[in-house]
Amino acid sequence: MADLALLWHMHQPDYRHPETGQFVLPWVLLHALKDYTDMAGHLERHPGVHCTVNFVPVLLEQIEDYCAQLHNRQWRDTLLRILDAPSSQALSEADRAWLLDNAFHCNAPTMLEPFAPYRRLRDLANLLREQDGDALHYLADHYFTDLATWYLLAWSGETLRRAGGVIPELMAKGSEFDQQDRQALLGEVTRILGDLIPRYRALAESGQIELSCTPSHHPLAPLLLDFHVAREAMPECSLPSSPDYPGGRSRVAAQLDAGRSSHQRRFGKPPSGLWPAEGALSTAFLKQIAEAGFVWTASGQGVLRHSAGDAADVGVPWQAPEGTPADITLFFRNESLSDQIGFEYAKWHGRDAAEHFMHEANALHEQDPRNLIPVFLDGENAWEYYPYNGWYFFSNLYTALEQSDTIRTVTLSQAAAAHRDRRVRLPRLTAGSWVFGTLSTWIGSPDKNRAWELLCTAKQCADRVLDSGRLSAERRAQVLQCLSGCESSDWFWWLGDYNSPHSVASFDLLFRDNLKALYRLLELPVPASLEHPISHGGASDSAGTMRRAVAPEIPEAPEGGP
Repeated sequence: MADLALLWHMHQPDYRHPETGQFVLPWVLLHALKDYTDMAGHLERHPGVHCTVNFVPVLLEQIEDYCAQLHNRQWRDTLLRILDAPSSQALSEADRAWLLDNAFHCNAPTMLEPFAPYRRLRDLANLLREQDGDALHYLADHYFTDLATWYLLAWSGETLRRAGGVIPELMAKGSEFDQQDRQALLGEVTRILGDLIPRYRALAESGQIELSCTPSHHPLAPLLLDFHVAREAMPECSLPSSPDYPGGRSRVAAQLDAGRSSHQRRFGKPPSGLWPAEGALSTAFLKQIAEAGFVWTASGQGVLRHSAGDAADVGVPWQAPEGTPADITLFFRNESLSDQIGFEYAKWHGRDAAEHFMHEANALHEQDPRNLIPVFLDGENAWEYYPYNGWYFFSNLYTALEQSDTIRTVTLSQAAAAHRDRRVRLPRLTAGSWVFGTLSTWIGSPDKNRAWELLCTAKQCADRVLDSGRLSAERRAQVLQCLSGCESSDWFWWLGDYNSPHSVASFDLLFRDNLKALYRLLELPVPASLEHPISHGGASDSAGTMRRAVAPEIPEAPEGGP
């Protein structure tokens, strides 16, 4: 049988303001209710499907933060605070503006248009905007409490809607949600988020899934170690004026160690595998991963092509190049199958998409029944483009996989063991990521390079203060935690003219707020340069969260069938 190794990568950056702890954006909450919940539910309904689920530690930390808020009702999230507000309490202008700015951000064809009450709320706001911006002041408070309620309902998972209880009842009611309704919804959210991490731990302890990790705050580690590796796949890449990121090796080691510690604490044992942030690897980073004791790591097919040639096969695991410490196995994703799930099957009927995937997988089995089929992708952002959050696709796909006599699902640790004797020695490792096989998404443009220069300057200042020994142990720990947040890859991902101005502005500001917080913790003046935006964006609102590895070569969806 051919072995299908699915990896679902779960990641959200730290949306908390570094000084107030307030959640600037609600994406962790929304994806937890919709995607992390559904992905666990699909697996629980199909115990014969094995896969790997990767959680980034800073995401788990934020889920636990939400659990604490829901327990003590000390709100650091605007949406939850609005839902909890008594009906007699008028909403502030800031809260009204926040809802109008955020509560319709979704893929409208699948998440808004199907629900007439939610659609009416959108249409009413648009009508008033078209007439006169001041006309929005005529909206009553119950409009906004209905909007806040529908914002959460629209982002609820399909498994929750089909399980009965509060969520489908409120969706049926549709409008005029009173305080009792909102409290019932908050109680349901409390239960859902409280169960989330234990559900994945239980799936791992049963042997159905493997849980892997990423360095703590999702840093683009190859660039922390050496900016020049960007030129291995892009010789003409423009680099920041700073020669390197100061102390990059020690910072990568700290983020790796924090990732392992987080995993041990939350899931009861250390991880065997590491999915690097954005699948980004370099020779120096691979050595640190191996030295940290990981058994396997993975990247994109483009990295394999750049390292071993266009004929290099993703259907076998690879052994690290000569000179790499320990004996670590590398996997490279099948980009065609992975991107079909991520970008194309949402346009298909769920049954047809599942049948097409199985057809493609069986073709690989026919080529060689020993084939490994590595399918790795984002486990959260694709599903809002699928009808019913991918319910029918997963139901049909997982059922077909459980019944297949040619395709076996495995975790990546199982794949590493089962295919050990098939490993091929990688001649060298060309630095790159799962996006285009390069590091161009995080370095090379003026905006991205400027962000690196600001981070390098802040790190130099931090090193001087840390080396002085004048910080207390508590303040030193706060500085290092803040520094980890500043090193996240997400800031560099979002900067650029291919993302929407709205998204770019949010991430640009949060990045600069993190740097400002670092200077204040160091008791240093905040540079005036941090008062000015780095980037302005320019693309549509649909850009940003996911990117293809390569240009699509995908057949059109067939007609017919539910």
